[in-house]
Amino acid sequence: MREVFAEIEIWRKEGKQVAIATNVKLDGSSLRPLGAKMVMTTIQEIAGSVTGGCIEGVVYEEAQAVIKSGQPKLLHYGVTNGDAPWEVGLSCGGSLDVFVETLDSPAWREIYPALKTCLEENQLAAVATIISGPDQGKKLMLWSDGRRLGNLGNVELNAQVCDWMENQIAVQQTTWSTFRNSPGSSDSAGSSTATGSMEGELVDVFVDVFAPVARMVVVGAVHIAIPLVTLAKAMGYHTIVIDPRAAFATRERFPHVDELITEWPSTALEKLRPDAGTYIAVISHDEKLDNPALQVALASPARYVGVLGTRKKIPQRFAALRELGVTDEQLRRLRAPIGLHLGAILPDEIALSIMAEIVSARHGLPKTQETHVTVPVPVVS
Repeated sequence: MREVFAEIEIWRKEGKQVAIATNVKLDGSSLRPLGAKMVMTTIQEIAGSVTGGCIEGVVYEEAQAVIKSGQPKLLHYGVTNGDAPWEVGLSCGGSLDVFVETLDSPAWREIYPALKTCLEENQLAAVATIISGPDQGKKLMLWSDGRRLGNLGNVELNAQVCDWMENQIAVQQTTWSTFRNSPGSSDSAGSSTATGSMEGELVDVFVDVFAPVARMVVVGAVHIAIPLVTLAKAMGYHTIVIDPRAAFATRERFPHVDELITEWPSTALEKLRPDAGTYIAVISHDEKLDNPALQVALASPARYVGVLGTRKKIPQRFAALRELGVTDEQLRRLRAPIGLHLGAILPDEIALSIMAEIVSARHGLPKTQETHVTVPVPVVS
């Protein structure tokens, strides 16, 4: 959505009718993932893409019909038949379902202002859309803090889908599933259309997770930070390095970093206001810098917080953080020692282990090292 948001805003301000097409089901390979979007007006204006070129022309034509009728439509495309070259299909194999709807629909009019705020303020939220059945197009928006907006048309269905959406928000993964739209039903099917004889209609629901823009914050402009920033930039993270030591935090050492901050790390972190899209690597190896920064980071909603150090010093580190007021619940979030166990020794290898753990956290995978889970219990005399 972020990739087409600017065009949507311009067209809406100009009073133009806008259709939006979204990849909602995918079987096999595709140049564009689930959630990829293409937006269109009635005067041949297009932004975004659903496949990279295979079906965009016919999707545009279908969108014109949707704008006129106001009725959403689920389109299905498979592999092109070599014996019928005039058919529209996918050249890369597999199949793709694209959901086309108008932004003038009642469901979109209800949630769009909230979604606009969500995108502008980098909030974590998800929107569920019914893509099959008579309630096609109805939407329900859920924030990471549990707030809701919209209605799928059934209290029980709302409850089922919200439980499912919470899990998808936790792993920040866009997907779809099938539910039985009947009062009293509590179970959802898997990620394919189900059949059965129970009372109630089966409906497919697509959930679009709008994750915040990923920020990598590195505390400590040390040698390891240089390849770490390079890796993070290559993977699309907005990179920030914090170090009050101006001799270390220089553009010569970090030519590609997005932001270079020469402030006390805890103060800088408070100003940055870490959110659910923030990943914090504390690697200065200086407790005067690291521990106050960890205090701020662990009290924030940051998705990842890790600290460089030896395994044997973890109890000492935790004791120092407790003295600063960090709770045991907050300590359970700390990745210590930082990084996946790869046998890393060289700075580039250590940076790779840290980045690997961050990617794992970004996709909601559980912690793998025992020390990441077990918090030493303080001795009470």
